[in-house]
Amino acid sequence: MLIVEAKFDGEQLATDPVDHTNQPEFATELAWEIDRKALHQHRLQRTPIKLQCFALDPVSSAKETVGYIVLDLRSAQETKQAPKWYQLLSNKYTKFKSEIQISITLETDTKAPVDSFKAKGAPPRDGKVPASLPGLDPKDIVAVLNEEGGYHQIGPAEYCTDSFIMSVTIAFATQLEQLIPCTMKLPERQPEFFFYYSLLGNDVTNEPFNDLINPNFEPERASVRIRSSVEILRVYLALQPKLQIHLCCGDQSLGSTEIPLNGLLQKGSTEINQHPLTVEGAFILDPPNRAKQKLAPVPLELAPTVGVSVALQREGIDCQSLIELKTQNGHEPELSKKSVLTPVKEKTLTGPRSPSMSPAAPHNQTSPAKDGATESEVESLQYDKDAKSHVKGTSSSIPASLAQPVTTSNASETASAQKIAVPATSHHFCFSIDLRSIHGLELGFPVNCILRYSYPFFGSAAPIMTNPPVEVRKNMEVFLPQSYCAFDFATLPHQLQDTFLRIPLLVELWHKDKMSKDLLLGIARIQLSNILSSEKTRFLGSNGEQCWRQTYSESVPVIAAQGSNNRIIDLSYTVTLEDYGLVKMREIFVSDSSQGLSTVQQKPSSLPPAPCPSEIQAEPRETLEYKAALELEMWKEMQEDIFENQLKQKELAHMQALAEEWKKRDRERESLVKKKVAEYSILEGKLQKTLIDLEKREQQLASAESELQREKKELQSERERNLKELQDSIRRVKEDCVHQIELERLKTRQLEEDKHRLQQQLNDAENKCKTLEKEFQQFKDQQSNKPEIRLQSEINLLTLEKVELERKLESATKSKLHYKQQWGRALKELARLKQREQESQMARLKKQQEELEQMRLRYLAAEEKDTVKTEQQELLDIRNELNRLRQQDQKQYQDSREISSGKMDGLHGSALEEGLGDYLTRLIEERDTLMRTGVYNHEDRIISELDRQIREVLAKNSASN
Repeated sequence: MLIVEAKFDGEQLATDPVDHTNQPEFATELAWEIDRKALHQHRLQRTPIKLQCFALDPVSSAKETVGYIVLDLRSAQETKQAPKWYQLLSNKYTKFKSEIQISITLETDTKAPVDSFKAKGAPPRDGKVPASLPGLDPKDIVAVLNEEGGYHQIGPAEYCTDSFIMSVTIAFATQLEQLIPCTMKLPERQPEFFFYYSLLGNDVTNEPFNDLINPNFEPERASVRIRSSVEILRVYLALQPKLQIHLCCGDQSLGSTEIPLNGLLQKGSTEINQHPLTVEGAFILDPPNRAKQKLAPVPLELAPTVGVSVALQREGIDCQSLIELKTQNGHEPELSKKSVLTPVKEKTLTGPRSPSMSPAAPHNQTSPAKDGATESEVESLQYDKDAKSHVKGTSSSIPASLAQPVTTSNASETASAQKIAVPATSHHFCFSIDLRSIHGLELGFPVNCILRYSYPFFGSAAPIMTNPPVEVRKNMEVFLPQSYCAFDFATLPHQLQDTFLRIPLLVELWHKDKMSKDLLLGIARIQLSNILSSEKTRFLGSNGEQCWRQTYSESVPVIAAQGSNNRIIDLSYTVTLEDYGLVKMREIFVSDSSQGLSTVQQKPSSLPPAPCPSEIQAEPRETLEYKAALELEMWKEMQEDIFENQLKQKELAHMQALAEEWKKRDRERESLVKKKVAEYSILEGKLQKTLIDLEKREQQLASAESELQREKKELQSERERNLKELQDSIRRVKEDCVHQIELERLKTRQLEEDKHRLQQQLNDAENKCKTLEKEFQQFKDQQSNKPEIRLQSEINLLTLEKVELERKLESATKSKLHYKQQWGRALKELARLKQREQESQMARLKKQQEELEQMRLRYLAAEEKDTVKTEQQELLDIRNELNRLRQQDQKQYQDSREISSGKMDGLHGSALEEGLGDYLTRLIEERDTLMRTGVYNHEDRIISELDRQIREVLAKNSASN
């Protein structure tokens, strides 16, 4: 089940549990009442509302977190808002994006009073005494046995006004062989297994059984009478919430399960006044070491289970004695599968050690063997081999008007028992019903259905069900499995006709769902009176008597159980009524002490009516009495022969059954031995394989270790070689760099000189050019009158000189550019060398820092040791100084004593006491000083010696006083 808990303002609210489906619908409103001032404070403080979603196990009441949501209170408005989807945080189902649709609103409470709000008294929790029982301590609510009254009293006597009956029924068990581990050694002889539990202090065990694979034991009910009240009983069940049931072999528990009892009585419920309250189902048995081993959960189909029913009822309300438990996975137990109604053995517990609780108790020591079924009914319960259940009703010689449930009791067979003669007008009937098929489904979803009906007139009120469930879809016809059932009973023909006309047979259609409870879909009404008007056919019975058979087939609609009277599906059935004729006269012994419940003892009697007194017989052998007696004796001899033959046949059948059971047990033991041998061989193979793998791994580890050492040495040598080569290459590069730098410096110097020289030449040329220009100007001025040819020649000469000078200037510029390029390359090479040098320097520096760190740690350790040694030396120096000072004090004391030797004797005694006090003080200070260093403790020799001296000084002081 799913449940959502919300916490706000110190109060926690929760929704009702809903089915754990893909789309659960909570449809729940959680509301808190708060005033506006407090709401304003919560908004200022941003108080969150936390909603936690839990998965709740209704059997064990265990909760598992699915996820949570945190809501902001400030988002709540007084206007109604549309709901929003909120994603779960810390989602357990990581594969799915789980969300919850929530609407948060504020509502003004118009009905609230103006004055301050007062909280109502909280209801009492489970396990606490309710307010209706003042002055009652939970410690007083215990079960006390009242041997005289034969009941258990729970609670004080003044509150115990009601009588209850609490019963526990163990009906069946499955897959018990799963509880036997391979390491467990069972007894050599045939082991006996039984179930054990404690009910109100009474130890209860059921009848032992030997077969774990197919456990076959009679269902047993143990019941106790209780004097208490509903409220006190509810508190007691809350204090004792679980009933533990163990499967035992000898004194060893193979597995156990717990049945919750706190759900029997709900608070305020009045269901116990109308009908019994039950907790029933198939509970999984867990081995005792599962919690320690943390084993994975076993699939439900393979899990060992035990079918248990716990019922609580008021005394006087009848409870069915036939158990119909349903397992948790939707299947029914073996008893219901075969549709065989098994009587339940009763155990009434009146003390902690009742003889009826012994596993070996005989059957006749138990309380009434059946509740609601006669002895002849028990003998007639058989199972048809063709997967069809054949249920026989009440005794074949008792009419339905007298065939009421009776209780077998040996005490009722007394000589004073009354005799009731059943009239011979009753007929022996056999009524069979076969629910053949269902078809014509009108619902929009497939139905996983079973059919269920009961007709108490046939002698049994227990319901009959088809099993297993079958799935029905639209436009298909499904034939029902195990749907044939036959009832043998005796009644008057007019009573049969009247009952068939008045009471129809109601067949219920149930839908079984693994995820939810069983759902009643519809009911079909079969009018049994139709068979009375069908044609009769004659046939011969087993003893050659003439019998009649009537058969009727029909298809009836199944009408919806809730809502409108719509047809859901059609049911086809066939009913047969066989009349075997009159029943022979029987005599029934009824005990006066059975309170209306009688024990049936059937005795054949074919006595004819008494002869008329007016008849006169001449010879004794010719009288009717003699013939009747002779016929009776012959009939007795024939019956004795038949009885002996039946006994021989039964003995032969029992021997064959024992032989088959012995062979079956041998095969089971052989299969179990083979299973264990196969498991042991598998484990031995695994062990051998593991040992071989371990040896291989050891060899691999050894070879890998040697290889690792070798590679380590090679890596070390390679590292040293690489380091040496690196150092050599660095040295060569340094030398090359220095040489290159020198060469570049020389080139630079030479280029500088060339530059200066060319600059000087350029300056000289420019000066010369200026001079020539001046001279040319002067010449021009002077020779302005000369012819042009002369001037042209001079111009050409000057032009040649100018071209020569430009060529020289261009060569100088090219030389300067080449110098600049060479200088740039030299600078780049120098930067690259610097970077390499810096990287190598950083690596060396890092290594040196690591070595320095290690040296620092060693130095710190050494310094700490030196500090300790220094402190010890200082302590020794302090001790020597203290000894020296004490010696000086003693010397001074001796001198003062010699000086004051002429004084009174009383002063001498006081000085002696002062000396002992100083000595004691010095010893205590020395001991405390040594202890404070932390080097010594009380167990050291020097400390123990100082303690001894201190004790001696104290003893001397006390003696002198």
